[in-house]
Amino acid sequence: MKLYSLTTLVVAAATSVFAGVTVSAPTNNSTVAPSVQYVAKATTSCSKGIGSMGIYTAPGKLAYVVNGASMNHSIVLSPGTYHTVVQAWNRCGSSSSTPVTIKVGSGSGTPTGGKTFSNLHQKGGWTGYALLPTSFAICKSCQPSGPQATWSRRTGATSPSVSGNATRHDIGGKTQYADILWNNHLIGDFSSQGIPDTKKTLIPTLHNFVYDVYFFGNNIAASQALEFDINQFVNGKSFIWGHECRIAGGHQWDVWNNKAAKWVPTGVPCNPLNNAWNHLVIQVQRTSNDQLLFKSIMLNGKTATINHLDSPTGTGWYGVTINYQQDLNHVPTPYSIWLDKLNFSYW
Repeated sequence: MKLYSLTTLVVAAATSVFAGVTVSAPTNNSTVAPSVQYVAKATTSCSKGIGSMGIYTAPGKLAYVVNGASMNHSIVLSPGTYHTVVQAWNRCGSSSSTPVTIKVGSGSGTPTGGKTFSNLHQKGGWTGYALLPTSFAICKSCQPSGPQATWSRRTGATSPSVSGNATRHDIGGKTQYADILWNNHLIGDFSSQGIPDTKKTLIPTLHNFVYDVYFFGNNIAASQALEFDINQFVNGKSFIWGHECRIAGGHQWDVWNNKAAKWVPTGVPCNPLNNAWNHLVIQVQRTSNDQLLFKSIMLNGKTATINHLDSPTGTGWYGVTINYQQDLNHVPTPYSIWLDKLNFSYW
């Protein structure tokens, strides 16, 4: 394979002309975390197609190459400003490239310029809802006292706790597979954090989100699944990054398909520890062409790169929210999960 310089474009014939390289992530002139996700596609009128694609992190510095006409890859960069280039080479002897300038922040989670809501498990704004089969829509007649499903949320737990101030979440009731969803409106409509963004100048600029939490269960086997969701509603589009750790359901991570409204298995195991604290970090992105990118899931020090793209649906909502959910399994057994050090970052 012959690699051409960033400024050289060799056109062998009219049939070798490129239609171009489209980069979905990262966004040009954006601030990103050190683990930078590149998502791109290339098209060409060359009858032989695209041979390969690559990432240049500096002029002449080829950091990554993949065969084919698409790319979905993370590279780790030190803090600083980079004038990167995504380049493609077709099999007719031509190349095409798209420049992407990024600023890499410090740290593994929130880059310089990013914002973080810290210890959200201690904060107000959480509302609990029962979701019952088979529709799993919000049950408007259900009460925390049951009987279909019961739930409660109590802050200030000193044991078990990582910080000395954890929050306990209880679920019970008599309905198989009943779910309890806790939701918090952080930014935009009904903001619990004092950021209504009424002029709509903040939320449209947000593309990256990190959900960082510790959780503890003394009877995790009683759970069908635990769910951790990030939601953005902007420009008439609904972006729901749903993540479900199936426990009784099969010990695997699923992600939410927005348009089909169903769970998609990732093949990534999910085996949280019982009677011990588990640390979970989820990273997602709204790409520059408004796709949902499920980037990675870290559980207890092991990071799985998901690299799953999805499409949004329509909405009239405006805001950024997060969810936490507990599910009963086929034998409805009450159980509790404690959350601690729940931080949510955005930029």
